[in-house]
Amino acid sequence: MAALGVLALLLLAACGGPRAAGQKRKEMVLSEKVNQLMEWASKRSVIRMNGDKFRRFVKAPPRNYSVIVMFTALQPHRQCVVCKQADEEYQILANSWRYSSAFTNKIFFAMVDFDEGSDVFQMLNMNSAPTFINFPAKGKPKRGDTYELQVRGFAAEQLARWVADRTDVNIRVIRPPNYAGPLMLGLLLAVIGGLVYLRGSNLDFLYNKTGWAFAALCFVLAMTSGQMWNHIRGPPYAHKNPHTGQVSYIHGSSQAQFVAETHIVLLFNGGVTLGMVLLHEAATSDLDVGKRKIMCIAGIGLVVLFFSWLLSVFRSKYHGYPYSFLMS
Repeated sequence: MAALGVLALLLLAACGGPRAAGQKRKEMVLSEKVNQLMEWASKRSVIRMNGDKFRRFVKAPPRNYSVIVMFTALQPHRQCVVCKQADEEYQILANSWRYSSAFTNKIFFAMVDFDEGSDVFQMLNMNSAPTFINFPAKGKPKRGDTYELQVRGFAAEQLARWVADRTDVNIRVIRPPNYAGPLMLGLLLAVIGGLVYLRGSNLDFLYNKTGWAFAALCFVLAMTSGQMWNHIRGPPYAHKNPHTGQVSYIHGSSQAQFVAETHIVLLFNGGVTLGMVLLHEAATSDLDVGKRKIMCIAGIGLVVLFFSWLLSVFRSKYHGYPYSFLMS
């Protein structure tokens, strides 16, 4: 019986030996990968990867960590302005993670530039940049692991919320000091103080209705064009396809917009407003009839032209909208 027991133990050892050796080898490979990533992350918060590094550290098992990867095109000849803006926010997010208590070996931030890893873009069938994808520790990326850049913008705070949702790692974004706001406020106060000092004996300009009306109109045009949405969401200025080079200034969805789009809408709204002002002046001013006719024709032309452009922008964002005016 003792001999049978010894034989059974030998058989179990023979069967479990290769499996145990394979598991140990797997743990060694994983430890090497994590140590290498930690070494790179200690030097640079965002790890630059080419095709080989991406396949080894992101795609190939074993892996017990998540990797947030920004696919971009930063080389000057690509002329991707949005990529540079998104990279600045991504660096702020990664640095906030690197120098905080959230720093852990369960998540890493990486970047694949098109000119350094075009094979990765082809492998993932990716034809636009910048794009953010979370590669989870287990399984393949799901739909939610691709960041909705066009909807949420690329502000570091928005990226941090998405990272927390996908990885349960909460990162408090810490931005470098920005003194532009206080300087502009100080300059504005200095200008106002200077005007009051120079014209202290005559403050009639403060009661100028035209000046206050113009200031209020500028504020209304800025708000109705979507400037506050830009401030909250931080969308890209425009979108350039790195393959075709085509630049889009109008977002194709009603759920998002580009910064350039708000400038275009502001210009069109301003044109319509100017046309309405000219029509009002033509009807109420004391000028001679000839000048009033010119103002009336110019006002009608501005309203018709810019309203038609506004309607065409609306149609491009709300697909299926049946109405158009002059322009489709």
